[in-house]
Amino acid sequence: MKTITVFGSSLPPAGSPAYLEAQRLGRLLAEAGYAVCNGGYAGLMDASARGAREAGGHTIGVTCVIWPRPANPYIVEEFRAQNFMERLMTLIERGDAYIVLPGGTGTLAELALVWEMMNKGSLAKTVGGRKPILVMAPYWQPVIDCLRQEAQLKNGGPNAAAPAMDFITLVSTPEQAVDELRKCF
Repeated sequence: MKTITVFGSSLPPAGSPAYLEAQRLGRLLAEAGYAVCNGGYAGLMDASARGAREAGGHTIGVTCVIWPRPANPYIVEEFRAQNFMERLMTLIERGDAYIVLPGGTGTLAELALVWEMMNKGSLAKTVGGRKPILVMAPYWQPVIDCLRQEAQLKNGGPNAAAPAMDFITLVSTPEQAVDELRKCF
């Protein structure tokens, strides 16, 4: 069974639009036969795990001893990391693909680390190949656009190729994300 690591904010409450979309994503992933891995706590982590469990799917939560609260009730398998970097690396290593939902600095750090590891080839070497990184638009679109400018610094033009962009697929809905995963696998 392929495992999809879902990164996202801990802040959205149950019933909010972002929560409901993450819950739908978790359900669709489980219905497509994927396990859902996430940070194991509240907000969009709770939502994606809840959706997966409600559809009979398997969930993995990667929590951390620096935050003493327990994993959310929808986590079936918990891995308790000893520090933040171990948590990040475990989330990345467990994933066969990544979906980046709306979030703050923690989610940005997760996106940046998995993207950079893939861009530099270290992730591909560590875990056996290139893996899909699906990023929710329009939320992350400004970040992607900002980083796309790097190629212009090197090549001097607005149409310059940015190789790091080849690792990112922008998606707008949970359905589109699952469709993209089906194409990849």
